[in-house]
Order: sequence, then structure tokens, then C-alpha cells
Amino acid sequence: MPKLSYSGVVKINEICDRYKDEPTPLMMILSDIQNEYGYIPLEVQEIVSQKTGISVAEIYGVVTFYSFFSLTPKGKYVIGCCLGTACYVKGAQQVIDKFSEILSIKPGETTTDGLFTLDALRCIGACGIAPAVSINGTVYPKMSVDQVSGIINDYRAKEAAA
Repeated sequence: MPKLSYSGVVKINEICDRYKDEPTPLMMILSDIQNEYGYIPLEVQEIVSQKTGISVAEIYGVVTFYSFFSLTPKGKYVIGCCLGTACYVKGAQQVIDKFSEILSIKPGETTTDGLFTLDALRCIGACGIAPAVSINGTVYPKMSVDQVSGIINDYRAKEAAA
């Protein structure tokens, strides 16, 4: 969203209007915007503020507090590596380090081609299959460093075939 278009502003206003009768609409508004655009930059937060009367500071606080909201665009494939206790003790740090090495990005970053975003997550509730990795909602159980390159190659092949 380099510069928000007129139609983008209209869409954001429509999203805000959907929840005008809700006593606490912010989370629903931000969730819909995140789903629509993939992230919530400051320019959008300002529009939401004007529309709802909620301060930009409060909106920014919510966007930065919850890990499912993002200030920057995410890649087509969001790789979430769980670093909760169970995953961590079973080698999750080495797994995320391998993703980072192969993709040449750090957690929280997106590849230059816009294909992958790497995220370090708190517990995702998959302790029984630790270490767990989630890619766009698909959970990969009992991940090992040796599996990482194959998974990346599979997603790259999927893109090449598309």
C-alpha cells in the first residue's frame, strides 16, 4: 500500500461503518483491514482514527501489541516458527535459524521477492508435535533442520508452476 488510493480509503471507511454500532469495534475493524490488505500502516490507522474517534496512539498500541497484526506487508507465505518452551527445547531455534539462513532474512522480515515472511511465534498450542512450524495455517509437526530446505523448495516450485 505505497499510497492509499481513493478506493482504498472508501473500503476502509466501509469496514469502519460495518461496526459503527458495536461498543468496542477496534479489534474487528483492524482484523478486517488486516485480512483485506495484509497489513495496517500508519496511514490506514489515521483513517480509522478519524472515522471512529479512537486515537492513533491507541490504534497503534493495539496493532503493535497483537502479533497477528502487522505494520508492514507480509509475504505470500508466512512461515511461523513456534518458539514456545516445548518447541524450543526440541530444537525450534535451530529450525528458525535454518529458515533464516536459506531465505536470507531474519524473523520479522520478508524476502525481497515478497514470497516469504519469517515470524517467530510464541506458543501455538502444538506442544505435542514440537517443534511446530505453521505456513499460512498448515502446521508442519516435529520439524527438523533437515526438512527446511525441502519445504522451501516445495513452495518455490509451487510458485514456478503457477
